[in-house]
Amino acid sequence: MPLPISPSPVTPDDAPRYYALVPCAGAGSRAGTASPKQYQTVAGQPLVMHTLWALAGVARLYAGLVVLSPGDDFAWPPGPQWPQRFSRVSCGGESRAHSVFNGLQALRASGARDHDWVLVHDAARCLVTSALVDALIDACAGDAVGGLLALPLPDTLKRAVDGRVAATVPREDKWLAQTPQMFRLGALQQALAAQAASGFAGVTDEASALEMSGLQPLLVTGSAHNFKVTYPQDFALAQAVLTSRSAVAQKEIP
Repeated sequence: MPLPISPSPVTPDDAPRYYALVPCAGAGSRAGTASPKQYQTVAGQPLVMHTLWALAGVARLYAGLVVLSPGDDFAWPPGPQWPQRFSRVSCGGESRAHSVFNGLQALRASGARDHDWVLVHDAARCLVTSALVDALIDACAGDAVGGLLALPLPDTLKRAVDGRVAATVPREDKWLAQTPQMFRLGALQQALAAQAASGFAGVTDEASALEMSGLQPLLVTGSAHNFKVTYPQDFALAQAVLTSRSAVAQKEIP
């Protein structure tokens, strides 16, 4: 059952609102964990909670929605350990794109409108910071399309055939896509709806759906720390970064 959304009363009725949408229905098989990777304990709490609290620190967010798999039985933190403006809904689909599409419908049912902005963020990108999300909002709020956090590709890129190098691919115009990805609800919903009949084939992120509609999302420089926890060794790195941040924060407390 979804929790009731407790929005932040910060915008006039006709002004665009900012919603966070967190697909959290993945199984995380590449992470080598017995349960979904987003529920693994990292730096003292479930990985996904670090993600949600970073988003909750963005004052401009009107509300957030976490999309779960039907039948998800994870024991979520109670009361004050849960960010107030966020709710959960069990409408996850067979793919990430399907979960996002269903989540957009749930947001619309809760009162979100076509011209509102939706920031879709991976549950497993637990090192995102409120400041990074604010930078994305600043860059995209006046843009006709919207955009995403991304990093210019720093390494030499190889194309492989049968485990051997077939070619070196020029990297000058290549970027690594991250999240959040920020688009108008109506435009994103329409772009995903156009791909629904194919089972969202080729939709690897929200930006790709907009690209299929002929639009060109804005690239906003992200952070190397904003990586997606995917492989077993990623947990140790996330733990180290979060522990370091916590130690710095404790020193700053008077």
